[in-house]
Amino acid sequence: MLTNIMYVTVYVTDQDRALEFYTEGLGLEKRIDYPGPESRFLTVGVAGSPVEIVLWSHAPAAGQPIGKQPGGAPGPIFLESDDLRKDFEVLRRRGVTFDQPEPEDYPFGVRIEAVDPDGNRISLREQRRRNRTDGYEQADPRTMTR
Repeated sequence: MLTNIMYVTVYVTDQDRALEFYTEGLGLEKRIDYPGPESRFLTVGVAGSPVEIVLWSHAPAAGQPIGKQPGGAPGPIFLESDDLRKDFEVLRRRGVTFDQPEPEDYPFGVRIEAVDPDGNRISLREQRRRNRTDGYEQADPRTMTR
């Protein structure tokens, strides 16, 4: 049976530029950087997480990124934060580009989409705490924005 998610692939046109964005911008750690006989195998990941993101060199639009379209589909990668509004400020100071000016509340917590240098969207989320009845706490209308 399947036991784990090993890798998630993001197509990039410049692996060095992508590595800089994912490590210095988002704060992920470099895991594997192997030149290989045919191509470079490069991965990053969240410290302490077993899942690795492969930064795969490919022609533009190979992964069909949707660019900076607010309200579009979420990115292929979801990264979780325990305080997304605070992390958003840190990431913005590091030069990370977002599809909206601020994170937004939604029924399952707080969300915003970051955009890498190739236009790939990275979904950043802070989940609300779960409860026993429906799986999530009731939203506080005073903190919800439209």
